[in-house]
Amino acid sequence: MTADLLVGIDLGAGALKTSVIRVDGTLAGEASAAVGTSSPHPGWSEQDPAQWWRAMCETLPRALAAAGGEPTRVAAISFSAGAHTQVLEDKDGNIIRPAILWNDQRSGAETRALREAADARILELGANRANPTWTLPQMLWLKRHEPEAFARVKRLYVAKDWLRSRLTGTWETDFIDAVGTLMADIATGGWSRELCDMIGWPLETLPPIVPTTCVVGRVTAEAARATGLAEGTPVVCGTSDTAAETYGAGMVAEGLGVVKLATAATVSVLTRAPRPDFTVINYPHVMPGHWYVIAATNSCASAHKWLRDTFFRREGEDGSAVFSEMDRRAAAVAPGAEGLFFHPYLNGERSPHWDPLLRADYVGMGFNHGPGHFVRALYEGIAYSLRDCMLALNGKGLSFSTARLTGGGAKSALWRQIVADVLNVEVELPAVAEASFGAALIAGVGVGIYADARDAARVIDIVWRAAPDPERAARYAQGHRIYCDIQAALAPINHRIHDFVRGG
Repeated sequence: MTADLLVGIDLGAGALKTSVIRVDGTLAGEASAAVGTSSPHPGWSEQDPAQWWRAMCETLPRALAAAGGEPTRVAAISFSAGAHTQVLEDKDGNIIRPAILWNDQRSGAETRALREAADARILELGANRANPTWTLPQMLWLKRHEPEAFARVKRLYVAKDWLRSRLTGTWETDFIDAVGTLMADIATGGWSRELCDMIGWPLETLPPIVPTTCVVGRVTAEAARATGLAEGTPVVCGTSDTAAETYGAGMVAEGLGVVKLATAATVSVLTRAPRPDFTVINYPHVMPGHWYVIAATNSCASAHKWLRDTFFRREGEDGSAVFSEMDRRAAAVAPGAEGLFFHPYLNGERSPHWDPLLRADYVGMGFNHGPGHFVRALYEGIAYSLRDCMLALNGKGLSFSTARLTGGGAKSALWRQIVADVLNVEVELPAVAEASFGAALIAGVGVGIYADARDAARVIDIVWRAAPDPERAARYAQGHRIYCDIQAALAPINHRIHDFVRGG
């Protein structure tokens, strides 16, 4: 039987998704399963990796069944997941503690300590600034607050690598995810002893680094029984979710941007080299010899879901239907939401403020505002935050005239158009705009179905395009200036609120 299917698995912050694609890039089947996040303290965000494994074992058979394909038709499988998220194992292979996620904000004090000690040097070595998002300050927090756990670590896995190891029994990562730990040296392409020594982290706990498209092993007999895959199926390393998304959206040429409307939101631009700077994020690209530069806002679809679950959804209601109703109400409201503004800082903020103490808000409320205004203001507020991100990139000489959209938020035609108008760029929607799709393409490159990463991108299909409306774009440019003024005025008050909550 011909092996003509590719499988991509993406671990998101709220769910794991498995996609099965045909080699021509069309989607054959998919399935997802929820993954729970715990927040034992304000600003904390943790998950149990065992849930990831259960979700993978659940979704693989369902996705294959939806594709109508026998497991033997799978030519290869690959993975993506959020960067920075780590799994720590002891000498016996036991998980030491829940995984600290990329959006966790607990390591603020550790971030400040690293900046005070070696801010410029960290940027020089790792191409990025220390922030609570990164593994390096997270592991310094572990050393300070859970020293027994710190001392027990024998292996550190990045999230997608731990999941993949359940299939192959092997231990490795790719350079993109290695850079995401802030423990790698961009000049050598290996781990940085100097960065690790800053927190006393032993190098021997870090995995070998291999190419993103490297075949690292094959599905074991035990894993085949648990997942429904065929024993011996090739497994390709894979990479971080944003790298897989930007690649899967077709960002293989300079001048094309990618805007991700997922749990968090990002704006990415392809470059030939990193642009180390305190305000943006740098990662190697799936295509060798390229990098991509990111500016990011912490809360996007997560804020949309929060609004739905807190104010719109009744117990037992279908969540998708509620989203559709929210969208309909927002569409009936004029651009600008009649002066209602929203800042999406539900879990602090990254670009361009890099402030974990910022808080979300609705500002400008009046009796004229109904439910639809609050939804539209949320769409617009996140788009304004994306404009902040785009302007941060523009300030580094990086720009784009067209943006490809990815993530669950891109399902809303209204939100897509608002993004086009606020950013004042043309936007395009790929037929499949998911990290799991990009991971499947990476699997195909790894086993030679596609000649290389650029060749695989030829199968990406664009199904929707929209240009910005000049009148709305001008309106939103004015609104963005007000949005920025509100943020600046409230930032010191946000800090006082933080101290108040802590009892200070």
